[in-house]
Amino acid sequence: MINKGKNMNSKQYSSFWLDEGWDSRRTSIFDEDEIVQKPKVDVVALAGYRRAISNFVSIVTGESDIKVNFTTAGSSYTDGKTVTISSKLDDKLFDSSVGLALHEGSHIKLSDFTFLKNLEYEIPRELYDFGLKKGFKDFEVQSHVKNLLNYVEDRRIDNFVFTTSPGYKGYYHSMYDKYFYSKIIDKALQSTEHTDEVIESYMFRIINLTNVNTNLGALKGLRKIWNTIDIKNIGRLKDTKEACKVASEVMFIILSNLGDAKITKDEYGDKKYEKSDGSDSDSQDGKGQDSQDTKTLTDEEFERLKDAMSSGDVKQGHNNGSDIELSANQKRQLDNAIRKQEKFMKGDIQKKKVTKKIQSELSNVEASGMSYETVGKDVGWTKKGIKCLVVRKLTKELVDSDILQCLYKNRYSRYYWNKKDEEASGFVEAGVALGAKLGKKLQVRGESRDTKWSRLDSGRIDKRLVAELGFGNERVFQTTFTESYSDAFLHISVDASGSMNGDKWTNAMTSVVAICKAASMIQNVDVVVSIRTTQDSGNYRNRATDNYPCILLAYDSRVDKFDKVRRLFPHIGVAGTTPEGLCFEAVMDEIVPTTNDRDSYFLNFSDGMPMFSNSDLSYYNDEAISHTKKMVNEIRSRGIKVLSYFIGGSYERESTSIDFKTMYGSDAEFVDVTSVMSVSKTMNKKFLEKK
Repeated sequence: MINKGKNMNSKQYSSFWLDEGWDSRRTSIFDEDEIVQKPKVDVVALAGYRRAISNFVSIVTGESDIKVNFTTAGSSYTDGKTVTISSKLDDKLFDSSVGLALHEGSHIKLSDFTFLKNLEYEIPRELYDFGLKKGFKDFEVQSHVKNLLNYVEDRRIDNFVFTTSPGYKGYYHSMYDKYFYSKIIDKALQSTEHTDEVIESYMFRIINLTNVNTNLGALKGLRKIWNTIDIKNIGRLKDTKEACKVASEVMFIILSNLGDAKITKDEYGDKKYEKSDGSDSDSQDGKGQDSQDTKTLTDEEFERLKDAMSSGDVKQGHNNGSDIELSANQKRQLDNAIRKQEKFMKGDIQKKKVTKKIQSELSNVEASGMSYETVGKDVGWTKKGIKCLVVRKLTKELVDSDILQCLYKNRYSRYYWNKKDEEASGFVEAGVALGAKLGKKLQVRGESRDTKWSRLDSGRIDKRLVAELGFGNERVFQTTFTESYSDAFLHISVDASGSMNGDKWTNAMTSVVAICKAASMIQNVDVVVSIRTTQDSGNYRNRATDNYPCILLAYDSRVDKFDKVRRLFPHIGVAGTTPEGLCFEAVMDEIVPTTNDRDSYFLNFSDGMPMFSNSDLSYYNDEAISHTKKMVNEIRSRGIKVLSYFIGGSYERESTSIDFKTMYGSDAEFVDVTSVMSVSKTMNKKFLEKK
């Protein structure tokens, strides 16, 4: 049995499947106000939750096309195609939300929704007739059978997960803790509440049959109902139809223990059936709020809770007629708790909806492949790592959203304040012109050259030398060697810290565009461009401590057309500090290694030493230099040639040069800001080298 208590990790089950730092509980990085009064929705984390839950549902159900969505209006239910979850997600709610999603996903896989739509016609006619004898109209009988079917079907599909994927039991325990196990329910089951033979009493006692406080002597026929449902062997029910048969049998037992209806006649002389308890309707008014009395069980309480789905154990020793009575306030709490359970049974759980704004941000986040990656676990005194925001795809929608601080909808509206818009973005056209010239030189990479070697001891016979065999010449063979270039992969990483503003950025990006353009003109050179920066939460009171390293994969020639460079690169600008090695670590697996038929290069542009800090990490000086060096060495260990350029000038200190070469190697170069474009020519020479 899985044990759980207040003193245990709230993500006990999640942490088994997910990295310990898979998500961040910080305030939003998308806050609009300059001064944030309270935490906002972290859309990246929300997208991560949905992605994780969706993966869980796919794994457990074996269905890859089940969609997991956030509700945008009111409550929702499983419709046979989609699982809807609440946008109110955090560490405390994640386990119960996973349990609910798995529960609903299992409905999609195992429940017959066509059968449920036609339930009216699947209920035996004799049950309708028996119900009428007890004062229940046909629609009332149908409603109660449906509720009972919900209970039996829930137990059936939950048992499927329990038996096929026992590692997910913990999520179900969290779900049941939230919706079923509360102090007021425990107490009510031991009290005199709902001990009279009326339909409401039976429904309350049946819904809570798996509670350890269940009293099978509280109502006539309740023990027979327990045996009829036979939770211990619930796996015997193979489909929804069989579950419905059990629900109908239970309804028959309930009706058998109710008094017969009083038969009178209405003003027209027709028979009128009045229930034996005098009630006119079995429905509730539906008012009231969900109970706030739910809790996480203590270790001792959870020890008493049996895994009824797998063992079928239930305590049956309570005597009917307990002298425990509930106060008026406790009865109100009980009504709310029961209503909450009924909503769960009906799949009508109120889920916090997302706003249109957040839904739009979610779409942009997911389309861009945005996620948090844990980095820097070997840095800092805590050794716990921090989150790095990785954006795997640059889109026009992402630019327009103003989510990332290094992207500007209006070109350089916040930077390049001394330059005109067209002047600031002119690096693209300048780079295209330079790249077109260089690309022509690269055309030779797509060509191959054959060299024929003759008068060899082996190979193919050279027909021209056959006649010489009669004169003792046996070297009449030839072979042809084909010379060609290996494929090339280049990952360009650009420092987009605030100090890169101005000519440094313009010239560096001109060179980047030139290389991208040149590579686009041939078949065997691929280029990826990444932008290194930081992203703060938008909380300007704490922007120095509440921020993340951020790396944007802005261009990938393997999937993007070069036109993307023209359209979107003018919107990329500088922001934040210099997280260097932290960003390299986050995208390490994105950098393609060298192989026998592929040369791989890593090209770095930067203008300073590593520098970053937030509330969890100070990334400066020797420790940052050492970590960056470690990441660069890791890149080299994959056979990747590292070329690094420090963009500065003659004013740079000698110590800076030493530190830079420590990180990137002795061949790292210092280049003047005005000559950065020459780097593209250097790269083209590299592309034309043969092994």
